[in-house]
Amino acid sequence: MSRLDLKKKAEDAREKPAPFGPDIDLGAYSDRAKKHGQVAGLRELTTEVRERALSVGVDTGEECRRGSFFQMDHSVVFSATYQQGLEVMDINVALAKYDWLREYWWKALTADADKYTAQAELKPHHGYFLRALPGAKAEFPLQACLYMTQEGLAQNVHNIVIAEEGSELHIITGCAVAPQVRSGLHIGISEFYVKKNARLTFTMIHNWAPDVVVRPRSAAIIEENGVFLSNYICMRPVKTLQTYPTAYCVGENATVRFNSIFLAQEGSNIDVGARVFLRAKGSRAEAVSKAITTGGNIVARGHFIGEAEGVKAHLECRGLILAEGGKIHAIPELEGSVKDLEMTHEAAVGKIAPEEIEYLMARGLTGEEATAAIVRGFLDIEMKGVPASIGDEIKRALRAEKVAGGV
Repeated sequence: MSRLDLKKKAEDAREKPAPFGPDIDLGAYSDRAKKHGQVAGLRELTTEVRERALSVGVDTGEECRRGSFFQMDHSVVFSATYQQGLEVMDINVALAKYDWLREYWWKALTADADKYTAQAELKPHHGYFLRALPGAKAEFPLQACLYMTQEGLAQNVHNIVIAEEGSELHIITGCAVAPQVRSGLHIGISEFYVKKNARLTFTMIHNWAPDVVVRPRSAAIIEENGVFLSNYICMRPVKTLQTYPTAYCVGENATVRFNSIFLAQEGSNIDVGARVFLRAKGSRAEAVSKAITTGGNIVARGHFIGEAEGVKAHLECRGLILAEGGKIHAIPELEGSVKDLEMTHEAAVGKIAPEEIEYLMARGLTGEEATAAIVRGFLDIEMKGVPASIGDEIKRALRAEKVAGGV
């Protein structure tokens, strides 16, 4: 589809609300951002920026990294790769360099899906292009940071990630705002393409602010024997977060796993989920979410659509209510259209049982320590297939965020 046609579709969808989550006035946020100059290395960033980046898993010292991308507001300040066979660059640079990349632009998603995808097409603010060439295997992850420094800013990014045939790619993406920022809008379009026999691990960690609105829109296409692992963590306050990533298993024995961990503090409204279309024989899917509310509202969705023989899939949602006023609504859906498939789901929402706390207190813990220990156990999610380097980052982020969240 030509860019003119895309623009026309986006224009027609400018006022089209999303099916989930509260509607947002896009005009309430600024499209004008100050320019940030490029840096020769991430160590040149200020201490404040480096500390905020580290809170979302982005190591500006670039230890155990194979490439880095850093965007501040609407400016790409750094991009580099340190391993042959891997590419890291500004999406605008990539589109100018590779004519074939236009074939991937809005292929997994559509520009007219809702007003947020339309906004990203009509008023784009860069984003990243990450790629592993055929057969390339990244021992350590690439990292990308999308950072906002300006109060009331709209940041609309479009990212494309490609794991070519036989490759292995691990990514950590951190999204954060500067300490002085209270409000803003982040729209993140992410398209993932996992080719035959390729493996892609994508971990996203968010650190927003109480009046920030977040609208990620992402989708993945997984080919034969491909594996896509998606991990999502949001443990800090956010005004509203609504995301519903979709995966399409189009090749035989394609596998997708979604793991989500999130905390809704008072004033936060979180609507998250995962949808998987299992369209090829022997494809597999799993989605596991852990949700905690200390006063905020959470909707946890999951929808698996089995359309081929030999499909296996499992949905699991666990919710923990730690304060009055908090609410969790779990919505698991399974849909099958062939006889030879196996799909299951389980969901549970509740509070910490008093006897559990009493048991730990009888062994010397205070009530607060007992509660913290139970929450740690609740958040101990098994992320199958995640490399040790990613697993360590997730554990570190959870330790830091639990303290900040007061649990």
